[in-house]
Amino acid sequence: MPIDFKSIKSLFVVEDPAAADKAASEAPITSPGSKATEPSASIAPTRPGEANPKFIEVLVKSMEAANLPGVDYLEYRQSVKSLEKMPMEEAVRYQSAFAMAQAMGATPAKLVESAAHYMAVLKTEQSKFDEALRKQTTDRIGNRQEMLKNLDATLKQKAEQIKKLTQEMEAHRVEMEKLDVEIKDATSKVETTKNDFLASYQTLVAQISHDVENMKRFLK
Repeated sequence: MPIDFKSIKSLFVVEDPAAADKAASEAPITSPGSKATEPSASIAPTRPGEANPKFIEVLVKSMEAANLPGVDYLEYRQSVKSLEKMPMEEAVRYQSAFAMAQAMGATPAKLVESAAHYMAVLKTEQSKFDEALRKQTTDRIGNRQEMLKNLDATLKQKAEQIKKLTQEMEAHRVEMEKLDVEIKDATSKVETTKNDFLASYQTLVAQISHDVENMKRFLK
């Protein structure tokens, strides 16, 4: 028996447009194939779950699409719901609603069986949601965790490279200091050798020059 979607929805939830709009805008996971809003950079603390109008709508629509012919659980619940405003106990409401449903061929077993049918429909939707959740977990968390792991490995690798380069730089610095000392020592030795050579040269040249002068003066 067909029931209007809004009627089915009203059997389970009380409409609150403001809350529905807010919850719909904040819902992180949607049915497969739809695009969810990206999470913000800051991580909000996990809160207890609460009925989300966006999800309620998806689930109720699945029951609407699977509505069984004749008087079943949904029509029975509609009758129970319509009696809520009456001043009667819960048991009386259920019994009164069944009396109306029974007149149209309903039995307790059929009502329970049809309720199980809708529970199975909802279970199927849960399976679809779980699959979408796994995909989004992989896309939003798993891939980023792998990137984080790779970046951590890269940082450690670069840190090792920096450590190695630092050690090499220190070795080069020590080698430079050693070479600087050797250069200064070699320069000093070269200068000393040069000066000694010049002194020896000048000594010999002076003696020869002196002898030449004497030979010119005394040998005539």
